[in-house]
Amino acid sequence: MQVASGSIFACTVLPDGRRAVIASGDHTVRLYDVKEDATITTMKGHRAEVRAVAASPGGQGIVSGDDDGNLISWKLEGDACQLTHVIGAHSKQILSLDFSPDGAVLATSSMDGALKLWSTKTWQPQGNPMTCDHSIICIRYSPDGTLLAAATSKGIQVWRPSSSQWIANFMASHVITKELVAQPTSNASLEWMPDGRRLFTGGSQFDPTLREWDALTWKQVDGPWEGHTSQINGIAINSAATTVASASHDHHVHLWRHADRQTIAIFKLWDVACFVTFSGADEYILSGGKDRRVWKWTVPRWQDTTLLEQSANTQASKVDTLRVARPENTSDWDHALYDALKSVETQPSLSGYISMGIALCGQQRLQDAMKAIDLAFMFTEQDPKVTHRLLLIKASLVFVASSLPPYRTQAILYFNADQRPHAMLRIQELAAACPNADTLACDVVEAYLRVQMGISALDGGRHTEAAESFAAAVNTGRVWSKLDIHSEYKDFVMLFGWDLKFLWRTTHQKQCDALLLAGRPEEALKSYQQCHPGCNSYPHFHPAFKRDCGTLCIDDGDAALSAGYHDLAIDLYSVAIELDPTNDAVFANRGLAKLGEALWEEALLDAQKAIDLNPSNYHGHKSKHSALHGAQRYDEAIQAFEAMLFSIDSTTEAPRQRNHCLSLSQAEGAIQEVIHAQLNDSPPRLLNTCTGRLCDREGLIEDFKASPQYKELLSLAVGHGDNHRPIKEAVAKYFHRVMLSHRWEEKELLLSDVWEKAIFKLNSVGAILKLQSFCKTAGDAGYRWGWVDTCCIDQKNSSEVQTSINSMFSWYSTSALTIVYLSDVPPLSESGALAKSAWNQRGWTVPEFLASKVVLFHQNNWSLYLDKNSSNHKECDVIMQELGDATGIDGQALVAFHPGMRGARQKLQWVSTRITTVPEDGAYSLFGIFGIHLPIIYGENKQNALGRLLQEIVARSGDITTLHWVGKSSEFNSCLPADITSYKAPPYMPPSLSEDEVQTSISSWLNALPIDSVSRLYTELDMLRAPHFANCKLHLPCIVFPLTEVKKKYTQDSQNTYDVKAAKLNDLVITTENKLSRFSPMKPLKTGQGLILARPWNRSLLGLSGAPDDAQSLGSWSDHGSSLQDSIHNFSGAPEVVDKDPCLQALQLIVRLGQPFSAILLERQPNGEYKRTASDQNIVAKLIDPASSIQTKMDIRYLDIL
Repeated sequence: MQVASGSIFACTVLPDGRRAVIASGDHTVRLYDVKEDATITTMKGHRAEVRAVAASPGGQGIVSGDDDGNLISWKLEGDACQLTHVIGAHSKQILSLDFSPDGAVLATSSMDGALKLWSTKTWQPQGNPMTCDHSIICIRYSPDGTLLAAATSKGIQVWRPSSSQWIANFMASHVITKELVAQPTSNASLEWMPDGRRLFTGGSQFDPTLREWDALTWKQVDGPWEGHTSQINGIAINSAATTVASASHDHHVHLWRHADRQTIAIFKLWDVACFVTFSGADEYILSGGKDRRVWKWTVPRWQDTTLLEQSANTQASKVDTLRVARPENTSDWDHALYDALKSVETQPSLSGYISMGIALCGQQRLQDAMKAIDLAFMFTEQDPKVTHRLLLIKASLVFVASSLPPYRTQAILYFNADQRPHAMLRIQELAAACPNADTLACDVVEAYLRVQMGISALDGGRHTEAAESFAAAVNTGRVWSKLDIHSEYKDFVMLFGWDLKFLWRTTHQKQCDALLLAGRPEEALKSYQQCHPGCNSYPHFHPAFKRDCGTLCIDDGDAALSAGYHDLAIDLYSVAIELDPTNDAVFANRGLAKLGEALWEEALLDAQKAIDLNPSNYHGHKSKHSALHGAQRYDEAIQAFEAMLFSIDSTTEAPRQRNHCLSLSQAEGAIQEVIHAQLNDSPPRLLNTCTGRLCDREGLIEDFKASPQYKELLSLAVGHGDNHRPIKEAVAKYFHRVMLSHRWEEKELLLSDVWEKAIFKLNSVGAILKLQSFCKTAGDAGYRWGWVDTCCIDQKNSSEVQTSINSMFSWYSTSALTIVYLSDVPPLSESGALAKSAWNQRGWTVPEFLASKVVLFHQNNWSLYLDKNSSNHKECDVIMQELGDATGIDGQALVAFHPGMRGARQKLQWVSTRITTVPEDGAYSLFGIFGIHLPIIYGENKQNALGRLLQEIVARSGDITTLHWVGKSSEFNSCLPADITSYKAPPYMPPSLSEDEVQTSISSWLNALPIDSVSRLYTELDMLRAPHFANCKLHLPCIVFPLTEVKKKYTQDSQNTYDVKAAKLNDLVITTENKLSRFSPMKPLKTGQGLILARPWNRSLLGLSGAPDDAQSLGSWSDHGSSLQDSIHNFSGAPEVVDKDPCLQALQLIVRLGQPFSAILLERQPNGEYKRTASDQNIVAKLIDPASSIQTKMDIRYLDIL
């Protein structure tokens, strides 16, 4: 019977065997009388669906867990239950509960992957949770309490709860992938045998089998138990350990005999079976699930060996023969056959042979039964009526025999092929061959047999087939529907136990059920009305039909609505309404289904009807609001919502329902908050592409509040409570903007030229035409707002300019679209025009393009470049290839650029040829690319602006590759270039070494170098701090090589050429515009003077993993490094190898130090500091002998460079 208004997820039988506790999706727990099939007490306290319930071993305590992760303890006194504790046990829904055998501990499991133990005296946690990476769906203590088994979404885990020790983990359900690999799937159920020696587990929909496991070895016992077709949700074992029951998603409960694993009964539910359990004395099996009912079946009492023999001899027909379990007492048929034989032996007669045939049929000895009926023909005395009736009986026997439970192997073999169509054919042939005989009897028998075929199809889930069988029975029975066929054909009643008295009603009722289950509710109602003329209004419907049909329609309608099948839900609810038009909940739900189909006006009528029937119907008010909202009647929708708030404030559900609602003022406040957050990350002014007017923040907000979108959002917001996501999405969509990237012309419109003017009313010439065309193009693309740097920034406000330049990259990055206007590219241009465009030479256009996620290139007539009608030219390979070839920017960065310090030297090379009108903009335009915010100081000069940028890059990243350039030194610092063009040439890269070359070098030095010296060098270099600037002075860690001799070479070239010697380095020739002081060992320089070659220390030579994070300032490289044991071997051109030997790592460093490197020439100043000289020359140096350099100790120090 139906027990709850929500799905029944769990059930546990109390020790008295009379009562059970049920967990329901309607947020309640129920105490249930098993004998009387009735609810005793309903326990309320949960605010979410209750999925788990357990009873203490003594039966005085009950616990339940819900989808909010809350655990409730109840005290049971008689039939009264009292809530004692509410515990926030888990962060996600609780799926299973189980008491320890002594009742002292409760185990809980959840979707959050935690298995927790609780003291039942204090309700405090015991020990740390036992954690799993997956949801824990079911838990069970072993009978002795020493083990705790858990079924998870990835397998079975077994714990020792006393120590939280994990002792077993195995895959109990799997699916085979295309690669023929077994992948674990979820297990939703498990149960211990009463002696604790075996554990049963239930598989998923991919492996719907029962498996038995040895609790000592955790090995599977024999093969899987097969029979279910979908996930197994529950397992129960009777106290004698002879019978196993399993409940499945396939709507069935299977009863298995443990001794031979054979199915001995199958019970069908109306929907998914969520649980199964035995009653206290194993007298009944209880199950239930999504059909909201508790099903109770008597446990069948079977003969010991009969079914086993059948299955052993007819493996192929096992499913067919066991489809329906209806236990019969075979001795009754034996007695009947004995009586018939005695009767025939005493006096052969018509009735005696018919009785013998019936008894033989009952034993499923069909051939013998037919012989007996054939003998009966000898006693008809040639009476046509008797002969005809006997022929009907013979045909019926074929049908009846195919319907009886199989008890003999011979019969199973014989009836494996369905005899029912054969029986039906015999009856039809009989009616055709004997037109003058009792054709009404043929119709009655045919109708009855079709009804039985329909019932069989209905039980097998073949609803359409069942409906067709019942329809055929109805068509056959129209002639005799009002006759007393029960009395007329009582021989069939007596022989076969047929119920002919209620055949017509049964036929229509079953037809209604089949049509409903086949998703044809309107036909079901029509069938009922045909059977009951005059029942066109709900008071005239039979109460039972109205209850059953209405309940089924509502339940199936609810399921269809939840699954999104709105048309089906509407049809089902419509039938329910025709049966009972006073049910406000059904009107509300049909309104919800119509909302799903965007039938706004029809949904509104249903919602209003629900409200009329029940003014406090929350769903009716909500549906009315949604219908008005969908019909774009926003003012009425808001009024309807306020009426709903007024109506629910007086109900007991008000606090819960209020959580999903906002008052009008609250909604306005929430929207205002989101608007300000959205506009705070947007430019301070935007162009309205429709009106051509420039709006500031205040104007933008006023425009939004006057728009239909605002009313729509206000109507939407009141129904979403604290969920601001829809508000954020709607506000973001309204204020989506299009950015313009273009080359400034000689005359551009400034803020003062367009403020408080409509640009579409200005003369369409020059910059005005460009602005008009931009707004029209953006508006045609569906965007309301646009931004142009010329007129949307107040160039006279230095603070605004500063903010705009530092925010520019972010604005382009968050724009919906960036339009690139190529003013010098005419229509119909071919590929290559973009590369030659002046836009591709400007400094600001690089960050504008890289930041933007969606870009469209337009020619000077505002047509798309190359006629590429794409929604995003960053997805056009032809255009991106052209742009990449022209700029040198790699394809990945062009389409998905990430700002930051990584690859700083390469980024500087990308922009090294770009030009800007204002000198300082060459540096300012790069702030966004590197994720830097610095003061904007126009007039500071180009060198100072670039110096501040490079200083910040070095300080944040520690990347010394920015010091590798060729050109004139900056006045900001001599180690930095005066112009960004110095980065045009790529930095020097040493030749790559093969792995063999590296290993050869290491092998040659392994015994030649003192390992202590090598390790000390590695440690010393590892501990060096990062380079940093202070007051324009660079503090740089270096390996220093003092110059020992400088000789000038006299050439005809205007530049100076010098032969240079340095300690430990090969001789060099340096050509430079600078003049170097000449000296030699014989003619040394004065004290305090000198030249050195410095190798700026590059931490990558250590081969350590983990580059510094772009966003962090590097105070000390050693903070980001690791010990020698944690470093990683990485050669240029050689594969990476993880190596733990510190000696080998140190030797690998020596190999790297021995490669050629880019050096800088520094001249000592009188105060001991240095300045870079000869920066116009790329100086490449190399150690003469790395091994000897190590032995004589390298000069490692920090240099202060001006």
